This record gives sequence, C-alpha cells and structure tokens, in this order.
Amino acid sequence: MSTIAAALTQKAYVQPPLSGAVAGRVSRAWQDETGTRQPTDILAGLGVVTTFSRNSEIFAEDAPADHIFLVLSGAVRVCKLLGDGRRQIETFCLPGDVFGWETAPRHRFSAEAVNECRVVRVKRSILFARAADDAELAHALWALTAGELSRTQNHLLVLGRKTAQERVATFLLDMAARSAGTAGEVTLPMSRQDIADYLGLTIETVSRTLTHLEDAAVIALPSSRRVVLKDGGALRGLNS
Repeated sequence: MSTIAAALTQKAYVQPPLSGAVAGRVSRAWQDETGTRQPTDILAGLGVVTTFSRNSEIFAEDAPADHIFLVLSGAVRVCKLLGDGRRQIETFCLPGDVFGWETAPRHRFSAEAVNECRVVRVKRSILFARAADDAELAHALWALTAGELSRTQNHLLVLGRKTAQERVATFLLDMAARSAGTAGEVTLPMSRQDIADYLGLTIETVSRTLTHLEDAAVIALPSSRRVVLKDGGALRGLNS
C-alpha cells in the first residue's frame, strides 16, 4: 500500500465545462429526461479540486467515508489488499467517473492515483443534505450511482465467466470506449500488473495474451502502454 501523499494543490472549485468525452459518457436516459446540466457538472460544482501524484493514496481502506470524488484528469484505481498479499483492483476510474460511494461509514477499499490526477472532493454530508431539497442533484446522484452499478455488474461477468483472452479483449474495448484518444487506439495509464490485478490474472498471462492478439493481427503494440485496435470485429467477438 502506498502512503498518503499530501495534496499538491487545493482550491475552491469553479466549475469549468467538462470535455466532450466526459459528457458523452453520461447515460442517454439522463439527457432525454432533463436536457440540462450533466450529472458530473452538477457534482463538480459542490467540491474542491485536489491534485495527487502518481501512486499516492487518495483514501485508505477503513478510513472514514466522508467524501465522494469525481475524476477530472488522470486515472484512479480502487483496490483491496488481501491478507496473503494479493491485490484485487475493483475498478479504474477515468475522467468523468465518480468513486468513494459507501453505504457504511468507512471505506471497504482504498483508492490510489495511477498517474498524476486531479479530482473534485465533495463532502458527503453536504451533498446528501442538498440533495434532499434539490431534485436535479438527487437525480444526478441516481444517474451516477446507476452507472457505477452497471460497471460493477459487467466486471463481475468478466471475472466469473470469461477466459483470459476474453477478459483482455473486454478490457481493451472498455478502455477504448472510455478514453478520449484517437479512434481505434488507446493509451493505457495503468501497468500490466494493474491490468492483471483488475482482471484476476497473472501478469504473465496478460503479457502472453497481448502478444497472442498482436501475433493474430488483432491489435498492435507500438509501446507497452499504447495499443492500436486493428480488428475491432475480432475483439468484439471475444467480448460477446
């Protein structure tokens, strides 16, 4: 576990417009029903911005769950260290994603910055107090929570029923869909060990699977972090 790093910058947050990539990931149901601000915009205006350096801890397991966090830039991993030293990464949060949801008063997982990242930190007590009298905010919280539940359910399916090759293909397609990069290409902020701990595989299996997909001309690997999706149909077939 990494130690808690002091925030590099912290200031009152004046809401800027979120990028098109971030706004585009909000559910169509929300857009159809409201036609107004996106849920992430609503949440962002209620907190303060904090910057975390690479591998620094945002919150620890069993720490008081006093805040909810919105990623503005960079990537965050939410994970748990098991008693035997193994690590399970529950999710990767990218710009526009919200994390730190808890029904209990303390965090069950820890959260760490994958790379340098900026997050909006919103005090949970303030958020819920305002939501009691603000229908738009309450609806935003519902939409964000539903999105997180959907991602969790999809990840459960990946871990429970898919082969190693299917898991890696699903991961690459998901990262490509969630990233604001060039079409058909994704730059992975996380290491292969991170990917392995997220997919429930060994790092050797992840590396071997990526090499197999490259040999089959399904992907290209210009570098260890850059992946070109050459045959999206083949990847989608593995993800079906």
